[in-house]
Amino acid sequence: MSAAVFALLLGGAGMVMVASPAQAAEITFKVRCVPPAGGGSPVEGETTARITAPANAKVGDEVEVVWKTVKPASNNTDLMDIPKDSVQPTGWLALGGGTGELKLVGEKKNPPIPKKAPMVMSDMKGKLKLTKAGKVTLTPAKYDVAVTFPFGTFVTKCAPTGSVSAAHTIDVAGGGGPGGNTSNGNTNSGNTNSGNTNSGNTTSGNTDGGQNGGKTDFPGKPVQVKFDCGATVPGGITTPVTVNARKNGSGYDLTVKTAKDAMKAPVALPKGALKPSMDIKIGGADSGVVKVTGPANAEAIPQGAGVSLSDMTGTYKPGGSGKATLSPSDMLIEVTMAPGSAPLPVPCKAQSTGVSLELDVAAQPGGTTGNTSTTGNTSTGTAGNASTGGGLAETGAEDEGGLKALALVAGTVVLLGGAVFTFTPWRRLRGGTR
Repeated sequence: MSAAVFALLLGGAGMVMVASPAQAAEITFKVRCVPPAGGGSPVEGETTARITAPANAKVGDEVEVVWKTVKPASNNTDLMDIPKDSVQPTGWLALGGGTGELKLVGEKKNPPIPKKAPMVMSDMKGKLKLTKAGKVTLTPAKYDVAVTFPFGTFVTKCAPTGSVSAAHTIDVAGGGGPGGNTSNGNTNSGNTNSGNTNSGNTTSGNTDGGQNGGKTDFPGKPVQVKFDCGATVPGGITTPVTVNARKNGSGYDLTVKTAKDAMKAPVALPKGALKPSMDIKIGGADSGVVKVTGPANAEAIPQGAGVSLSDMTGTYKPGGSGKATLSPSDMLIEVTMAPGSAPLPVPCKAQSTGVSLELDVAAQPGGTTGNTSTTGNTSTGTAGNASTGGGLAETGAEDEGGLKALALVAGTVVLLGGAVFTFTPWRRLRGGTR
């Protein structure tokens, strides 16, 4: 029985038109995919979509439309396995006659996807309310692919290049009304929850007032800091930070520590991959910002091994007299996954912090000369020239809980390097192929 005949059913007072069985049509088109921010240049490929919807319906019907990815634009990269049930696609179909678009959403459901294996995505589905007689064409448009890892969710955005033909047409019979209105399925995205933050303002209790019996070392106390790293690290980063000081002439050498070996590397990290820096905010009797910087990791870190950020050092030269407080502030992590490549900056704003150290200081000439902060904002305050520092007492930060930053950043680099759904730009560094 043909679809047209099947669509005509005899009922009560006469002939009644109902939606016909769904029919499928495939279309292949070129796309341009853009990885998450900082993930390199956009890349282009080709994908095949199968659009399924009724061939015939009537005004007032709400029909289901399905977009199945028959051929993905790329395989998974050779950098990281994608876990089971972590890929969620969202697509949009352009409706004929310029009447709008229909959003289709897939479930977060997929088998484990090994390195280099074809990407597997669930079917995207949506509901289309038919409100006007005529022909409604369905044309694939843009689509997003979100991949959720334990350390965050990352989205690659793809859109067609050039013209795309309609993949399916619905012949709508019946009365008038505005056309092309759509009703879309709800999206269940993979939200990530960051750990709770206890700011816990603390002071060291040690002061340097000039009558301190020659005291030179001033250990601070760990402060739990929550960082907002924007879309790059969903959920942000929470870690204890400790500010220590050593008297050095008219100033202080600062050493800033985070938790040590509290996290396992989700991927192998090469030598020189992670280089941290942080702003230390000066308050109380003084004001300004000291920038402290740390060296990159001196040794490669195998996947699954403990990792940490290096100690960061800088110089604080007081610009005021009295009790000055030192608090961790914004952080920047520069990530370099291949020799000679430009580092990927991951800026993180401190959302909660506290005083780690209090010093009794005396103003020095040139102590408030202004300083450029880690995140690129210029502030007026204490000069923050880097120094070697070192030799300070351990602060106990190692025992204050897990440092989330490293797993988040390492995982982010893998994804920003072109994993997820795009053709990995890392092939240009490795000389490999898609």
